[in-house]
Amino acid sequence: MPEGDTVLQTAARLHAALAGRVLTHADLRVPRFATADLSGRTVLDVTARGKHLLTRVEGGLTLHSHLRMDGAWRIYAPGERWRGGPGHQIRAVLANTDHTAVGYRLPVLELLRTSEEGKAVGHLGPDLLGPDWNLDRAVENLLAAPDRPLGEALLDQRNLAGIGNVYKCELCFLARVTPWLPVGALPDGTLPRLVALAHRVLDANRDRPTRTTTIRAERRPRPSTPPPTPTGRPLPPLRVQDPLYVYGRGGRPCLRCGTPIRKIDQEDRPTYWCPACQSGPTPCTAPGPHTS
Repeated sequence: MPEGDTVLQTAARLHAALAGRVLTHADLRVPRFATADLSGRTVLDVTARGKHLLTRVEGGLTLHSHLRMDGAWRIYAPGERWRGGPGHQIRAVLANTDHTAVGYRLPVLELLRTSEEGKAVGHLGPDLLGPDWNLDRAVENLLAAPDRPLGEALLDQRNLAGIGNVYKCELCFLARVTPWLPVGALPDGTLPRLVALAHRVLDANRDRPTRTTTIRAERRPRPSTPPPTPTGRPLPPLRVQDPLYVYGRGGRPCLRCGTPIRKIDQEDRPTYWCPACQSGPTPCTAPGPHTS
């Protein structure tokens, strides 16, 4: 599933291809907006808000899209073969004289007035990669439901926008707690540090083609002593060849302690954790250590 950093990169590519140019062709292949014609209008900008994409068009209109599990926007040059999937998966086509943006498998696609964008994204919490980022507000949102499992709370875009399943697993590992630990059970001071780390990690990956959490990609030289994890303990040893600590590594040895990483599927989303490094409750149905 695309997460905040991926959606931000998608918005940047769409903006570079479409913004400031007149649409020569526009085709919205959803019944509700099939007759809407944006041809002849100039695209003003393309902006990411959490995991949402807002394509603003001349005349006070915004095309709102969300990628969810497997949606994608692809950009092609004139005459280039479209390769994002079969034709029946195409939901939107936006073209100008230089580029064609094609939206595949978009589960959310709607045309609304720019003045009413709040109907689509007004429910979102502070955007980890947006100008509205506010650590204190994000922490306050998370603490509003202290009995809620941490992993579930991090995924709730109403608390803070941009974290998906990959970052959920990685952040819980870095905090050394399981995703099922209630938010209110975190040690004192841990939650603000965890939220600050979430912002730092997503920001470090905002321009990276391959997401990584095992390397601190900072804009300044790395200090000789790495910053602490949210629990105040040192980071696990860095293994450059492994971009992620636990996600996608079910059955493989933990990069820190060597214990096999565990995995369990919950509501079509896999959760990964290290049973030795991460303290807290786990599902009683969790698979054995070698299950992947």
